[in-house]
Amino acid sequence: MTTSFLSITLFALALAGLPANAQQTFVQQNPLSTGDAQSGIIDSLTFGSAASEAAHELNAPNSDTVVGTLGEPARRLLPLAPARWEGGRMSFTLKVDPVKINYVTVRLSGDDVTENRLMLYVDGKQIGYRHLGDIEQLDYGTPEPAYKGRFFYNTTPIPLSVTQRKTQVQMEIRSLGRIWGYGSDFDQYQRPQTDPSRGIYRIYTHTEGFFVPPDDEKQGVAPTNAPVRTAPGPEVLEQVKARVSREVTNQLNGDKPLDQMHMQFLAKASQVKWTPAYNNPKTIERITASLDALFLAYRNNPKLAIADPGTWNSEWFGFGPTAEAMVLLQEELKPALDEPISDEKGGQLTRRAAYTEMMVVARDWHRENRRQYTNQSMINDLYGIYWDNRAIQVLDPTRALPEKQALRYLYESVGLQPWLGSEVNGVPQKPLGDSYYQLTDKGLTRELGYVGTYGEVLDWTAKIYNATRSTPTQEGDPQIKAQLLKIVNARTAFRYPALDADGNRVMRLEQVIGWRDSHYPGVVTYGQRAAWDGAPFQTAAATRDPKLIGYAQQMLADNQYFAQLQEQAQDNGFRVTAELMEWPDEYDFIKAQPVSPHRLPMSWDQPDSVFTDEDDGVVALKNGNELFYVSLYWRARFGINNLARVHYITPTFDRVAVVSEESQFEPSGMMYTLPNWTNMDFGNGGFKYPGEELHSALAGEQIPIAKIPDGVDFKPGQESPYAGKAQFYTLRYGPYLIGMNTTPDKTFDLQTPTTTKRARELVSGRNMTLRGVVRVGPKSTVVLYMGGATGGI
Repeated sequence: MTTSFLSITLFALALAGLPANAQQTFVQQNPLSTGDAQSGIIDSLTFGSAASEAAHELNAPNSDTVVGTLGEPARRLLPLAPARWEGGRMSFTLKVDPVKINYVTVRLSGDDVTENRLMLYVDGKQIGYRHLGDIEQLDYGTPEPAYKGRFFYNTTPIPLSVTQRKTQVQMEIRSLGRIWGYGSDFDQYQRPQTDPSRGIYRIYTHTEGFFVPPDDEKQGVAPTNAPVRTAPGPEVLEQVKARVSREVTNQLNGDKPLDQMHMQFLAKASQVKWTPAYNNPKTIERITASLDALFLAYRNNPKLAIADPGTWNSEWFGFGPTAEAMVLLQEELKPALDEPISDEKGGQLTRRAAYTEMMVVARDWHRENRRQYTNQSMINDLYGIYWDNRAIQVLDPTRALPEKQALRYLYESVGLQPWLGSEVNGVPQKPLGDSYYQLTDKGLTRELGYVGTYGEVLDWTAKIYNATRSTPTQEGDPQIKAQLLKIVNARTAFRYPALDADGNRVMRLEQVIGWRDSHYPGVVTYGQRAAWDGAPFQTAAATRDPKLIGYAQQMLADNQYFAQLQEQAQDNGFRVTAELMEWPDEYDFIKAQPVSPHRLPMSWDQPDSVFTDEDDGVVALKNGNELFYVSLYWRARFGINNLARVHYITPTFDRVAVVSEESQFEPSGMMYTLPNWTNMDFGNGGFKYPGEELHSALAGEQIPIAKIPDGVDFKPGQESPYAGKAQFYTLRYGPYLIGMNTTPDKTFDLQTPTTTKRARELVSGRNMTLRGVVRVGPKSTVVLYMGGATGGI
């Protein structure tokens, strides 16, 4: 091609399998749809209806039928006997369009609770991936009711190569047990199906990405004035205090050396007035003896400085937890630092020299082995580098990095400075160039696009901020504090109003459109998510910001705080116990604050708003009584895939979909050939499934790779933040038309429908007269609302 940008529409190479010289023709033959067509429903099968099932030649021997939500029939796939990873299957025929892209949408109940999954096969080929692929499974389960009393519709595209020149295909839905993505072997990863799948109510084929249910299809009613949870209450805090105090007492009375995490825990407990460690001399005795033991263990096994199995993720922490304990107790430890201790050979050296030695080794290894993903980068740089260096400042300032130099690693991890990667002899290697930031300009993490739970780095950023305090009562680094508040403000657009499992009002984290998420509905989240290493009021207490205090007060008003605490406390592990220690004092702080007027922006009583992030390619908007979340840059790890992930929340039903979009980008000239992977579309395909050989509908297709910046090493098949990122995205979904420009210096044209003359531009709030083209400037997004369910790409 001679043009400077390559424009690919409707999966282009990825789904059509067209050769490179046919790209331009394909775009001309498949222009952006701007008409007023509805879903373009071709065919549908109602499960549980004898007539419909017979007409579509249903064969479902290992299944049953139930009467489900709103009295509608559904069919479930049953576990096998004996139970194994796969369950029942059912096959049937459905009509398709022989020329256009076809979509499949399933109607599912928002009442069902299941962690079993559903996979779609068309003419024997698997559609999508089982775990975190760009084309999702037909359903990955809901561990609690997703949309109580209502239905949700899940839409999946079928590659064009599967349906071309056909008017009917053989489809099959297969059930399988839940997947645990961190399993170290197949049996841990893929769990058996031991109970029925969720009910499948209806399946449709259609040619528009935006699915519109038939008018006569029953829908639920949005709850009005959802109740507030009545229990539990503050009694849970007292239970937590008792649990933490028991753990502290056990550690104080133990006779074995403490590992790093327990030393850190005991040191923190010594700062908390209600714990037995507070002002207790035994705390210093236990930690000093444990530090001596750690040094001996390190001398006998120097690899402990690299990967201590006593820490959560062994290569990320170095000796940072121990270093934090030493800094917190530096005055109490000072008298013992110059006393001699024995090394592994019976020789003598001072504690100061011994501790310094192991801290320097750990710090310097982690400088040379930094991690790219944002949350991992934060942990590595906070504990493996910064805390180790803080301890060295206490022990031997001559061997410590200057504070400004040590702060650079934290600044890079929180996105204040470009992330320069690992070092060799003190020189950054810049694996992603010299202008890659760990956070976007708007404050989201880059992993590679928007992520839900893993993007909730408020816990780690708050810990980074607190680490920069000279003493626990002084302010920390002001730049990091400002960045922490920016992250909070960005994340709050991704909390949506919903119901909890008991039907009470709640705010949830948007995870449907997350690159590293497979969780629907999202976990309960207000200002901050409760996690192993963070609490809902952690950042509010650390920053004392009025907005965050308001979000915390909203959680208290909904009485979801104690429910979250109770749920968190169900995990009896020590890691959770250590973090639970922070909850009571943070709660006391919030309770003491005056009433704040601030509430989460997507709450139903808040004004309409739009959040866009051009670096992550994501949009979040509230428009009247509906919410719309979109990842335009969607799991494009290896090349341009022209797929968007959407979550469209309306009062009566919910839509979850992967749909086609249009993009423009500067080509590299390289292509990526999709392997025959049916489990994951990364990590060498993940575990291979036993039994019959599976074939991906995408195997052998090629997708183009965007231009890689000069100086960045790259080869096709390598995961990259550049390979699949377009410069301009266009998505038409229902009443919304989005144009997003991700570049810092170019302007693009957003083509508007010829049949629509006026629209409201939601980012600016202006009413616009449409004249065929809207100019979209650098690093900006246009969202046109054209009112009414019209068309799609």
